[in-house]
Amino acid sequence: MNVMADRPRRLESYIGGVWTRGANEGVPLLDAATGVPVALIDSTGIDFQSALAYGRERAGPALRRMSFHERAAMLKALAQALMERKEEFYALSTATGATRADSWIDIEGGIGTLFSYASKGKRELPNTRVLVDGEVEALSRDNSFSAQHILTPLEGVAVHINAFNFPCWGMLEKLAPTLLAGMPAIVKPASQTAYLAELMVRRIVEAGLLPEGAIQLVCGSLGDLLDHVDGQDVVTFTGSAAIGRKLKMHSAIVENSVRFTMEADSLNAAILGLDAGPASEEFELFVKEVAREMTAKAGQKCTAIRRVIAPRAHCDALVAALGERLGKIALGNPADENVRMGPLASLGQRDEVRARIRDLTAEAEIVAGDPLRPQVVSGDAEAGAFLNPVLLYCGKPDAAQAVHDVEAFGPVGTVMPYDTAEEAVALVKRGRGSLVTSLFTNDPRIAEELVLGMAPFHGRVLIGNRISAKTSTGHGSPLPGLVHGGPGRAGGGEEMGGMRGIKHYMQRTAVQGAPGLLSAVTGRWVEGAPARTEAGHPFRKSLAELRIGDQLVTATRTVTIEDIEHFADFTGDTFYAHMDEEAAGANPFFDGRVAHGYLIVSLAAGLFVDPDPGPVLANYGVDKLRFLTPVYPGDALEVRLTCKEINPRVNADYGEVRWDCRVSNQTGAIVAQYDVLTLVAKTTG
Repeated sequence: MNVMADRPRRLESYIGGVWTRGANEGVPLLDAATGVPVALIDSTGIDFQSALAYGRERAGPALRRMSFHERAAMLKALAQALMERKEEFYALSTATGATRADSWIDIEGGIGTLFSYASKGKRELPNTRVLVDGEVEALSRDNSFSAQHILTPLEGVAVHINAFNFPCWGMLEKLAPTLLAGMPAIVKPASQTAYLAELMVRRIVEAGLLPEGAIQLVCGSLGDLLDHVDGQDVVTFTGSAAIGRKLKMHSAIVENSVRFTMEADSLNAAILGLDAGPASEEFELFVKEVAREMTAKAGQKCTAIRRVIAPRAHCDALVAALGERLGKIALGNPADENVRMGPLASLGQRDEVRARIRDLTAEAEIVAGDPLRPQVVSGDAEAGAFLNPVLLYCGKPDAAQAVHDVEAFGPVGTVMPYDTAEEAVALVKRGRGSLVTSLFTNDPRIAEELVLGMAPFHGRVLIGNRISAKTSTGHGSPLPGLVHGGPGRAGGGEEMGGMRGIKHYMQRTAVQGAPGLLSAVTGRWVEGAPARTEAGHPFRKSLAELRIGDQLVTATRTVTIEDIEHFADFTGDTFYAHMDEEAAGANPFFDGRVAHGYLIVSLAAGLFVDPDPGPVLANYGVDKLRFLTPVYPGDALEVRLTCKEINPRVNADYGEVRWDCRVSNQTGAIVAQYDVLTLVAKTTG
């Protein structure tokens, strides 16, 4: 399909495995720079109840049959397939008003999120279909009754209602944790830029990498879809707080306790530290960051800087520096490689931003940029949705309200002064909850006071200074491993955040019962569950032969004073508790000289390791190591080693095995306990 030659074309929804046009001709969507029609959008006549049923009944079971590692591999393959088609997405993205740099954030940033979650799924999740959450809770003295929290995928559909500003990234950053969790999705892009999301979904479907129904697409209104959601579904929303609140109060969402997460309006701030005067490196970094965040994506970013809070003594210099920098921004058609900032997404959006600027001028004065006469280097200043970057100044922000309440969703920022760190924090809080605030300072005391003061009102805080300047991802960059969301006005939600984002699409359940049954449910051996000691040394078994609960109980090894002194001499660890009887006896934890903790671990390995080449390929670490009872000369150590968890790697000839290692003394007291991590071949051949 030549997406550039068929304009205007009728967008289609992908529902129930079929591309479907709406019953009506559709509403025209215009190129943001030229005003030329790009596409027609309509979803009239779609059976949304059937769409939900299709996802629940067809795609959900298929995804849940896959392990986390298999879903991670699926995400990686999908990311690779989309990356191969990226130039096609770039070509269409200019119609949204995005420059190449803007489109990179949207297109490759979104695909990069798929890659990131694919990597996290492989590295941080087990190759299972159930996720163990936390440690076993012992509920009886004799280990006959215990509990384990687990996470399993919800059995509904995730409905993602996305904003117009990032049609690719906004879709993919939600899809990545949803699919990795094992849940299908229905995507509803904002109409104005839905043609780009539709193109990407077409390429996803054509790739054939997802189970049928894992992704469905609605181009146009959601109709009565939300009437049919239930307690196993999830609804996510990105957009205005007013619409978000309306959706959150939908009767079906309220009555069925449907999980709802919202990322909404955000009066993000940037603070120039009291130490960062015009001669400092931080001042220059601050000017660059504010100008970049005001103009990237024409300011149409949920994370863009709206409030610029600076020491009163530096405001004049800051306004001059920002005005000069913003005045050099080349505004025009994003297809022009010389253009630094494109138009807003639509003429309606431009009118909306101009109206909000008028609201702001009730309390602030425009000090740079004319909001009514765009100075373009290319494109049609009237037909395109162009707007100059506009900088305002509010001299009394503590007495103002609009500057802390009105969001002009475009290239608009307001400078406001403060005198003390406490006052700066108070001004930031007036935003009533934000996605992100940045602080530029090189003073640790200022960083501590302001960050701790602002943190309860933010999902993310960036500290910028000369040391991190070259590597910092910047104020406005949500990252897959970090929470994207914020309290209060920002919606109260959390997206991405690594494993936090995945768990949003899963149910946490406390499972209680006999340890052996808990092990059967979780695929992880727990204390009190049956163990097999008669089948030979477990290190001689490949993954094909090894079973959860395979156990080795070793012979004993007596620790001598010579062992302790040799270890001290060999390693250089001559801490007094190991070398001085009198000083060790004065320690409240010891009765005399004790063995080194790492000597205990070393002696334990000598007891349980099978020395011959075999299925065990390598030891790659220990987890949760704790020393519980002192070991004195003359104590006899014994090891109980139990196969705790087996995770075969997808597309590899080995997997990880986690072993529960318990070291005890002659009285049966546990002196050390930890998990040993090994790599083991899948077969002995």
